[in-house]
Amino acid sequence: MTPAAGPPGRIGEATGAPRPAPAAGQPAGAVREAAARVPRARGGGLPASERLRVKLAFAEPALRASSAALWRPEGLLPRYRAYLCAMHTVIRASVPLMERAAERAGLLARRGDPLGAPLAAYLDEHIREEAEHDTWLLEDLTAAGSGPRAALDPVPSPLVASLAGAQYYWIEHHHPVALLGYIAVLEGHAPAAGLAPRLARSTGLPAPAFRTVHEHARLDDGHAGELYALLDRLPLSRSQETAVAVSALHTTDALTQLFVRLGRTGPAPPVRGAGRSVPKEGQT
Repeated sequence: MTPAAGPPGRIGEATGAPRPAPAAGQPAGAVREAAARVPRARGGGLPASERLRVKLAFAEPALRASSAALWRPEGLLPRYRAYLCAMHTVIRASVPLMERAAERAGLLARRGDPLGAPLAAYLDEHIREEAEHDTWLLEDLTAAGSGPRAALDPVPSPLVASLAGAQYYWIEHHHPVALLGYIAVLEGHAPAAGLAPRLARSTGLPAPAFRTVHEHARLDDGHAGELYALLDRLPLSRSQETAVAVSALHTTDALTQLFVRLGRTGPAPPVRGAGRSVPKEGQT
């Protein structure tokens, strides 16, 4: 569940749905045309998973742009180390978040909530799949020439606190199903398959520094497909489906802001179309 957003021009796409939503950045007409082709749920509407995909398609262009700046070759080494530190602060919250959501879902199941049991079962399985992934990031940091303290010692960014902290609020004070929106974004934007070797070439770091990127490129697309299938099975009310969408859109926005901040590490990309610069004194 480590978002990397792939190289410029590609954000890892979630799989598992018969007809995925169009790529981010396509015009609204293309979104509507794609939506018209996907299978209909009972009653003639789109399945819940496709409704979420369409909503996210409008929020993803900014995430795509921020990831392009993050992975530009110039000055990539310090940015990659900063990325590993930031992702550790995000991913170390994943299992505790799911554990608390599973506890709340179990409690709701005992009270008769029809979402409780299937949601708790999904989260219990996913907790096992995500165990120790934060440790992978610390090992990557060591291989990248830093060390665990680079991620563990600093105060985590307010952006990370907003990213994960909102989920705690919704789990405790609304409904734990909201966490599915968070998971959908993090796993639906898995690293591209070729990202790890490209980063290795650009930074000169050894392969062990990219274990997390490599493994999540292999694992997360399938995980996203499982989550979208779950959304279509759950008897979601309109309010519960809205909670998932709000969580997903908040996660996309917070992740975009985090990538923008990380993208400022190292030389800035050239500004295109800015016109001629003003010459310094003595220049013509």
